[in-house]
Amino acid sequence: MSKKIDIPKKVHGIAHIFAAVSYSLAGAKRLWHETAFRHETLAATLILFVFILIQADLKFFVLSAILILITFCIEALNTAIEEIVDAISPEWSLSAKHAKDLGSFAVLCMLCANGIFATYVILKTYNWI
Repeated sequence: MSKKIDIPKKVHGIAHIFAAVSYSLAGAKRLWHETAFRHETLAATLILFVFILIQADLKFFVLSAILILITFCIEALNTAIEEIVDAISPEWSLSAKHAKDLGSFAVLCMLCANGIFATYVILKTYNWI
C-alpha cells in the first residue's frame, strides 16, 4: 500500500506562488531518483565543461542550456507518464507499453538533438566545418 498523503489546501495570491515553487522542487527531487535523469545531468555537465575547454562562443552555451533544459522537461514528462501508467495499469498491457515507449522516444529525440548540437559546436569552434 502507498502511504497516505494529505491533500493540500488551495491557496491564492503570493502563497500560490510559493506553493507552486514547492511543487516544482518536489518534482525535481522526485526526478533525481531516476537513473536516466542523473545520467542526463552528468552528460549535460560534461558537454558544458567541454564547451568551456574549447572556449565555445557564448551563443552556443545559451543554445545548449536551452536544449538541456528541454531535455530535462521531456524526461520529467516521461517519468510522469510512467508513474501514471504504473498507477492505473499495474498489470502489463500493450497500451501501457506504447505510452512508455513513446515517452522514451521523446527523450531519445532530445538526447540526439543535444548530441548533434554538441558535435556541431565542437566542429565549428575548431573550424572543421
